[in-house]
Amino acid sequence: MTAPGLSIRGLTKSFGGVRALDGVDLTVPMGQVHALLGHNGAGKSTLIKCLGGAYPPDAGTIEVGGVSYARLSPRESIAAGVAIIFQTLSVVDALTVAENIFLGQEWTRYGRIDRRAQEEVAAGLLERVAAKCSPRDRVGELPMAQRQLVEIAKALSRSASVLVLDEPTAALSGTEADALAERVEDLRTQGLAIVYVTHLLSEVERLADEVTVLRDGRVAHHAPMAGRTRRELVESITGGPLESTPRRARGLGRGHAPPGGEGPTAEAPDRPPGRERLAAPLGGEGSSAGAVDRPSGRECPPAAHGGDGSTADAADRPPGRERPPAPPRLTVHGLRGPGFGPVGLTVAEGERVGLYGLIGSGRTRILETLYGRRPASAGTVRVGDRTVTPARPAEALAAGIALVPADRRAQALFPSLSAQDNALLPSVRPLARYGVRALGAERRVFDAVATAVGLRPARPGLPAGAFSGGNQQKLVLGRWTNEARHVDVLLLDEPTQGVDVGARQEIHRVVSSLAAERGTAVLFASSDPEEIVALADRCLIVAGGQVVGELSGAGLTEQALLSAVHDTVPAEGAA
Repeated sequence: MTAPGLSIRGLTKSFGGVRALDGVDLTVPMGQVHALLGHNGAGKSTLIKCLGGAYPPDAGTIEVGGVSYARLSPRESIAAGVAIIFQTLSVVDALTVAENIFLGQEWTRYGRIDRRAQEEVAAGLLERVAAKCSPRDRVGELPMAQRQLVEIAKALSRSASVLVLDEPTAALSGTEADALAERVEDLRTQGLAIVYVTHLLSEVERLADEVTVLRDGRVAHHAPMAGRTRRELVESITGGPLESTPRRARGLGRGHAPPGGEGPTAEAPDRPPGRERLAAPLGGEGSSAGAVDRPSGRECPPAAHGGDGSTADAADRPPGRERPPAPPRLTVHGLRGPGFGPVGLTVAEGERVGLYGLIGSGRTRILETLYGRRPASAGTVRVGDRTVTPARPAEALAAGIALVPADRRAQALFPSLSAQDNALLPSVRPLARYGVRALGAERRVFDAVATAVGLRPARPGLPAGAFSGGNQQKLVLGRWTNEARHVDVLLLDEPTQGVDVGARQEIHRVVSSLAAERGTAVLFASSDPEEIVALADRCLIVAGGQVVGELSGAGLTEQALLSAVHDTVPAEGAA
């Protein structure tokens, strides 16, 4: 039997009362690729961070190259021969390829960096990974696939024997992903033990020798990949029999989009008779959940995602309770941009529509293009009866479209400014009188926002950077839910990423109430199937930069979502 390069036994890690890893075992022999699977929250990231020294495990052992460790620091992990290539690369754009490879381990001669020697060794490492760049190239000028190979070359320069690749093809085109797969196969033949973390089962089928599935912090499945079917893997990930995915939610595959490239036009599946989703009042008391089922009341009819703006057939309703469909608030037809398209979708007034797909499916690109952060190369966007062409965020805001981005600290929050200034940034001018800030009115609006979103502590002068992640997200959300700022379309990218359960429920409640009370059209992207089920009236399946299916009503379940995305063949070029 091949000697194990990596052997993990009984690894356990808890955060407060939540057990993220519960006695996980994992063995990866030298010269093998071991796929690590599981949906969000399964424990994959925690396992990787324990291996890389970011988290100390509570129990268990990590053995690398025959040496056992109870815990590893980042320095010890590198010294042991572990290299982790995260989704967010650690290369420095301003430095050359050789400088990046030897960053922190520079070769010196007579007290000066020996650049010639570094470049000679870097050239050999780049050849080993078949990189098409020079040691003297600036990393910031390289395409993403080449940057990734520079990161791998850097790992090899440190004599890594265990290589962990975390979603390595998330930002790559289909051609680049194929090239990376060839490099992984080469590294396997060179004797490395490779842990390959991915959501794409096609990559698992091509590369993996063995597979381990984590679910709720435990090993749910482990087996050699030979003879495994995709259905078995999906059932292991979801924890139950694979549901029969409705035809409209199945992946269309490459080259199978209907004419116009808009994806299938769906009909909403039947909801239970006399029941529909109602939201708690904005800022009011009641359920903390994002939506609740109640006997007949206000309906939020689904709208189809076809590019012509037509709405889907409504779910069957009891006699005498037929209602006209809500008018479309957002209509997108034939939208294209770098890495996605064509995309067509419609969001009705007061409707919450989710975008669900694997990492790299194009969800974020669609939202950012609608908001004017990315250029659109084709297509039309309508808000109500107005055609808009937002080329930058200011134009999108003027058209009534707002975005809450996924990376709130980098893209939305001003940590040094006060909570009040962060929440009311777009509302300062509308509230001002004769060109002077109306501080009294601002305080009144902030107090109302703080109550509505459940901000804790509700201190207007406290710097935003002092709040927890969940409360920072509430401040950003408050910009578009306060009484001084009205938006027609609210876009949210991973709305509850990195927040606790309580804040998650409050954010869902605010978003649901905004749609129900003000008729705001909500389009949100999430990689969490539980969040999609809790918040969305309908969910559009995204793969390869296109909308390829839809789930709604009784058919919108976590298992159906996972089955739909794993059943989908993404088109080339999406990211």
